[in-house]
Amino acid sequence: MSQQVHHCPALSETDIEHRLNAELPHWVYEKGWIRRKIKTSGWKSTLMVVNTIGHLAEKAWHHPDLTVSYAFVIVKLVTHDAKGVTEKDFALAKKIEEVVMWDAAHDSQGLFEGTPDDPRFKYIKKD
Repeated sequence: MSQQVHHCPALSETDIEHRLNAELPHWVYEKGWIRRKIKTSGWKSTLMVVNTIGHLAEKAWHHPDLTVSYAFVIVKLVTHDAKGVTEKDFALAKKIEEVVMWDAAHDSQGLFEGTPDDPRFKYIKKD
């Protein structure tokens, strides 16, 4: 049983900029892509971020371009068949933001301690 795929039209630059400001303030519109730089504390942290993004992208079957370095990951999204940024890109960007930047210590349910406030255990650098 196959699921119906929604083909999304490209959004205008004005709509993209407005939505990024309102919905994804750490993302920018640049050269036809939406982009986010995620700073990490080093290589192991970078690999955790890359693997998390890889898992989300594979589940969505919508794959970003990644630039991977020792202490950061740059994520770039565009919908190639639409020749621009679409709702698909916003949906995946929001999921990446939700999962990668989740802070368990500030979770609304307060169930988790979160990563200790100790440089030995930090791995995502907050914006």
